[in-house]
Amino acid sequence: MKYFSPLVFAFLLCSLTGMAQTNSPVTFKYEVQKVNDSLSNLKIDATIAENVQLFTTKKFSEEDAFITQIELDERIKQFTRATDTITEIGTLETENNQAVGGNIHYYKDKVTFLVPLHNVKEAITIKGLITWLAMQGENFPSGVEEIVTVYDPAKQNAKVSEAAEGGLNAAATAPDNSNQSAWALLGLGFLVGLAMVFTPCVFPLIPVTVSFFLKKSKSRAEGIRSAFIYSLSIIAIYTIPTLIITKIFGDKVLYQVSTSAGANILFFLIFLIFAISFFGAFELTLPSKWANKSDEKARKGGVMGIFFMALTLVIVSFSCTGPFVGSMLAEASSKGTGLGTVLGILGISAGLALPFSLFALFPSMLSSLPKSGGWLNTVKVVFGFVELALALKFLSMVDLQYHWGLLNRDVFLAVWIVLAVLLGLYLLGKLKFNHDSDLKYISVPRLFLAISSFSFALYMLPGLWGAPLKFWSGIFPPASTQDFDLNKLQYMSGNHTASFATGTAQPPKLYADKLHVPFGLTAYFDLEEGMAAAKALNKPVMLDFTGWSCANCRKMENEVWSDPEVLKRMRENFVLISLYVDEKTDLPPAQVYTDENGKKITNVGDKNLDYEITRFGFNAQPLYMFLDTDGKELSNIKYGYNSNIEKFIKHLDAVKAEFENRSK
Repeated sequence: MKYFSPLVFAFLLCSLTGMAQTNSPVTFKYEVQKVNDSLSNLKIDATIAENVQLFTTKKFSEEDAFITQIELDERIKQFTRATDTITEIGTLETENNQAVGGNIHYYKDKVTFLVPLHNVKEAITIKGLITWLAMQGENFPSGVEEIVTVYDPAKQNAKVSEAAEGGLNAAATAPDNSNQSAWALLGLGFLVGLAMVFTPCVFPLIPVTVSFFLKKSKSRAEGIRSAFIYSLSIIAIYTIPTLIITKIFGDKVLYQVSTSAGANILFFLIFLIFAISFFGAFELTLPSKWANKSDEKARKGGVMGIFFMALTLVIVSFSCTGPFVGSMLAEASSKGTGLGTVLGILGISAGLALPFSLFALFPSMLSSLPKSGGWLNTVKVVFGFVELALALKFLSMVDLQYHWGLLNRDVFLAVWIVLAVLLGLYLLGKLKFNHDSDLKYISVPRLFLAISSFSFALYMLPGLWGAPLKFWSGIFPPASTQDFDLNKLQYMSGNHTASFATGTAQPPKLYADKLHVPFGLTAYFDLEEGMAAAKALNKPVMLDFTGWSCANCRKMENEVWSDPEVLKRMRENFVLISLYVDEKTDLPPAQVYTDENGKKITNVGDKNLDYEITRFGFNAQPLYMFLDTDGKELSNIKYGYNSNIEKFIKHLDAVKAEFENRSK
């Protein structure tokens, strides 16, 4: 092959993670199988290569050092017993080995290990390590296999009855939506990529590039092929580096980025700078020598020449496309999924690359394209307003975490309203930037965009007095940060008065000066304090894992919690404990500890997130779990965001009924 295709490179890169494992003389497969209501087995199947002997996990004497070890994570050991032994299913062989100086015990071909787990009543993440040791001739190959699997005993039960379906098992759970979110980012990225086409840096290049391929090629088929290679090269240039980065750093880093104050401030500054650039204050470009070197290699022709033509486009269009790519990376990090990052960037690059192939296939469509002109700068300025609005969103996340009070909900809404009005005035030609052409008349698209912008400003206006604005509630700061909220009045008078239940329980104290819940509800913000109140009041606990940067938490509160029937049940039947996973308040020195991964937990948010992960095997928000006064789960359902009010009411009623049954 004369040239190394970017697609071949991508294929090889995707295969790297699996290549090392193929040379291992021992491979493992594992799953959890339910035996009965009180016993499950972690089943580990080991496949052993020819002429290899895998040592047993059992010690036949104190001096026995040649063994395989299976060690479960600390939080899983609550489901094991000291008397438990690992069952081995296979043909155990014994021989006296002079090199070892004693007997060795091993398996050939295959063996199955069964690790008993007791009383697993809820979905949990099983983690552990298999430290295996084998013998192959005079060599002793070894390795460490990580065990990570999710086990939900409810899914292995027989089909539930209709009555059960109407109770605890009927409620919407908090499913693992990471894959769904990732594929949604692919679609969003594709739309963003198409939007990038209509920027001044890209749009004028489409007819020039397509015409170049069609005229330079000896045949139309060759021209189409060149255009396709050009499009695929654009996709490879964007996607392959993203794939490499996510392979190196993984999903956990993305989750940390999404809640990191430093990262959100960085995003704020980047979006602010890009917005100012879009308004025409200055041009942001990558170093010109990058484009020059790429252009030199593009002249060599062939597949690599086309690839470097695509690289030149990516470099020179950075001033227009950079904000879009940055927006997608920020959105993907908020989802905390590496797959979503790759798919989002793949969508962007596919949307950007599509017109070059499409117009090569149908060159007659080039004549229907609008001519380049001042309208392209208008598009750029419109995106500048959008970038500025998004910049404020990132700053708002940090403001909420550190309680600066700079961007409370009313201030945030006021700024967005002003931006929407200014955008409408700009579209009508009442505002003009230095690169704008004279506007002789208002086109129909500009008129409709201006109407949309003014309408959005009017829609947000009632929010200044507390209107919930449910559709956009996940974007805006929570209503609890608003100084003047008429919406609160209905919960502060009459039957809706927020009153703390009488009894021996103490009202919330810890962090109550910084953290709040909406609709006049009383909530505790510390687990121990809330559990003490639940015992004093003899009420079940509703754990609310939430966060300042959690958009779906705000949507759930405004769409579901605000319902009168939901509020009545939450207020009267439960002790609400809201645990913020991104709250930056420092823990008292006596409460600072080191988690199982060696990370020092120093603030409230990290403590709450660690509890959510270690106790429930989940790190997404919102998550609603229900406990009795002894801290035991009333339901194994992991209930997350779901706007169905009826389902939430049924779930609340079901866990309340379960609590009453246990109390009898």
